[in-house]
Amino acid sequence: MKLDFRTLIFGSVLAVATQSATAADIKITPLGSMDGEFCQLDRAMIFEDADGTRLLYDPGRTVAGPNDKRLGKIDAVLVSHMHGDHVGDKHISAPGKGDCKSTTFPVNTLPTTNAVNIAHAKDAMIVTGSEMPKFFANKLKSIGGDPKKSKLVRFGASSNVGGITITTVPAAHSNGIAGSMIGGELGKLLNASGLTAYAGPPTGYVLTFSNGLTVYLSGDTGITAEQETVVRKHYNAQLVVINIGDTFTTGPKEAAWVVNKLIQPESVIASHANQPSTSGGKVIEGTNLHLFKTLSKVSVHVPLSGQVMSFNEKGKCTGGC
Repeated sequence: MKLDFRTLIFGSVLAVATQSATAADIKITPLGSMDGEFCQLDRAMIFEDADGTRLLYDPGRTVAGPNDKRLGKIDAVLVSHMHGDHVGDKHISAPGKGDCKSTTFPVNTLPTTNAVNIAHAKDAMIVTGSEMPKFFANKLKSIGGDPKKSKLVRFGASSNVGGITITTVPAAHSNGIAGSMIGGELGKLLNASGLTAYAGPPTGYVLTFSNGLTVYLSGDTGITAEQETVVRKHYNAQLVVINIGDTFTTGPKEAAWVVNKLIQPESVIASHANQPSTSGGKVIEGTNLHLFKTLSKVSVHVPLSGQVMSFNEKGKCTGGC
């Protein structure tokens, strides 16, 4: 068989271009409580840029502390707000296998929190908005860490960690610091009075990766005008990670309306379902996740724990979804 020289050259160039596009994709790894499932308190995700920068988002209760083998290198920890299921007031002893209903969180991390312990052990930044950076700085200092590793990024500003640009955006939720996270006499008084300490408003995040992909992390929020004016019109987010849990956060109907009407991304990853959402890796009918997938007009991807997903610069999933 005779091959045309120009055909060989063109094929080689096309192969290199395809490899380059694949190499530039970002990787997202959910860190849930049960391997291969999406369980009720799964929040944590690792975002990895093409340059190797790795961000841990809302470690919560499903990362087994700093020694969790799934973590690897972490350059920064992002915390949307101070509630225990996001910052990590306790956590699993190790990732499990089996049914989501068997999840337990036996390891108490207070008063430091899982987020602080991981950041300190990994020599990572903690990047937050609002009044949270001072709190995290003091917690780092209390365990021998560098308080300067707690970095402020307020709404409208941005900061770079490796090839990733991080900014915070508004979220509509509560953000009190429980007395047990503060500790000491003040913590006891707050608990006794039924009060929490002021931490400023909660936040969402917008991440812009080196391949040009922009990702919106909703945190815990209801519907906000900024999801259209800021997240879509200004940042043009093409991938969204949104809470669907209802009662405490945006419900599945509201979340679907947000992605369909306000943000209009290429893809969305469901989060914060507040109930076992998969069995054997398959969506359970009648759940918040099932309803959200039914109502959403964009591609919905399920964050199965430990399953790496990759996305290109347009927000389209290129593997693992």
